[in-house]
Amino acid sequence: MSLPKINPTQTKAWKALQQHFSEMENKKMQDLFAEDATRSKKFAIEWNDFFIDYSKNRMTDTTKRLLIDLAKEVKLEEAISAQFKGIKINETEDRAVLHTALRDFSDMRPEVSDTLQKMKVFSEAVISGAWKGCTGKPITDVVNIGVGGSDLGPKMVTEALQYYKNHLNVHFISNVDGDHVSESIQDLNPETTLFIVVSKSFTTLETLTNANTVRNWFLKQHSAQDIENHFVAVSTNKEAVFDFGIASKNIFPMWDWVGGRFSLWSAVGLSICCAVGYDNFEALLKGAHEMDTHFQTSAFGENIPVILAMLSIWYANFFEAESEAVIPYSEYLSKLVTYLQQGVMESNGKGTDRNGNKVNYTTGTIVWGDTGTNAQHAFFQLLHQGKRLIPVDFIAFAKSLHGKKEHHKKLISNCFAQSESLLQGTYGKEIENPYKQFEGNKPSNTILIEKLTPHNLGSLLALYEHKLFVQGVVWNIFSYDQWGVELGKTVAKNVMEAIRTKDCSLITNQSTENLLSKISK
Repeated sequence: MSLPKINPTQTKAWKALQQHFSEMENKKMQDLFAEDATRSKKFAIEWNDFFIDYSKNRMTDTTKRLLIDLAKEVKLEEAISAQFKGIKINETEDRAVLHTALRDFSDMRPEVSDTLQKMKVFSEAVISGAWKGCTGKPITDVVNIGVGGSDLGPKMVTEALQYYKNHLNVHFISNVDGDHVSESIQDLNPETTLFIVVSKSFTTLETLTNANTVRNWFLKQHSAQDIENHFVAVSTNKEAVFDFGIASKNIFPMWDWVGGRFSLWSAVGLSICCAVGYDNFEALLKGAHEMDTHFQTSAFGENIPVILAMLSIWYANFFEAESEAVIPYSEYLSKLVTYLQQGVMESNGKGTDRNGNKVNYTTGTIVWGDTGTNAQHAFFQLLHQGKRLIPVDFIAFAKSLHGKKEHHKKLISNCFAQSESLLQGTYGKEIENPYKQFEGNKPSNTILIEKLTPHNLGSLLALYEHKLFVQGVVWNIFSYDQWGVELGKTVAKNVMEAIRTKDCSLITNQSTENLLSKISK
């Protein structure tokens, strides 16, 4: 069994949606609300601490029915089953896709359970001060060295959950930019700093370059034997880690059935454990698992990831919307959009379908955004009066963490007002000044969550993971490989060798050769 391989454009539902689009293209949502007093309740889902309002979309009951028909016709239910059963749905890399198994406490794999226990013991020792540096001092700073999924996920979650953080200062080094590395370590005390090197292969250029720079910095004051107290690794390449000088007991495992951009739930999340404590990390996992269960068991019409994914397809493939914005009304989620960009765009930015054919329809969506209310003073002008159709996800929390009620009232009122303004505009009003006219009819979803807790954050992240999975299934692409990333790595090696040897014969492109000549002077 593998993923279904159905070209969505050849399905009955797709053709019905094309016909339906011609009826909906110029429909005004303002009129749809006026015609149906139950619309806001009909197009909403309440689940645990989540309330999803998707009523402000260019859709009717018929739209929803046809989108669900499409999901059924491409055999989404079979695809969901294949993923959770551990079938190797990442066929081009011959791997299963089982990041959901990292958070399933009801049926947890022994190797996952053992790793979580090791993470618990380790993080608690570091937090309590039982883990000492080489001079006997407790750890004050933890530095995660990784790139891509080994950086974006842990960094985003650590930022999002900083309300729950302990006394440890947690830092992240990812870019191979030497200036960034130098700035990151210059104020650290090597006696009280712990480094977590995260690389599945332990050969990733950025991570290994940064790790070796940090190692050399450390060895200026301490011996190679002292590395044991200050460096741990998350990797599958035990031999390379050992050669680096990290003790085997300080190695945390990774598995080939967990893709990098979905790996924060694994030992890659060790820095999260150190930042907020293991109990909060486990709550994050359990929140994600609850969303996994909802995704697996809920009917498509009440399934949050399915509904949001199918609406995204509706806009991308029929309205030809090129992007979608995500606007969290919480500064804690300032790194969420960057994290989602990797998850969505690396997964679904594909041009070949699961049958090996070139795709002739839109796949992938450009995800962008920023936190509200900052975004309102930056790019919302384009959302309101620009000519591009850009669906928006608003994310907000009903309660604040620090209890600043007046602040929170103003924050939430802005969130709700923006979604209403995008919908309504100045429609139905006589505005003489053309520069102050707003056509409205701009779609959005509002994801309202009771409170930002580790548990709810886990559910939110899993929601978006499953959304992109649904999109990939419908688009008939392999969401879990990343050959485009690998191409850039290969070319970079040739360019780097040309820089090192000053041998431009290794370069076949005249533009690149000309650029190299400018830095070799």
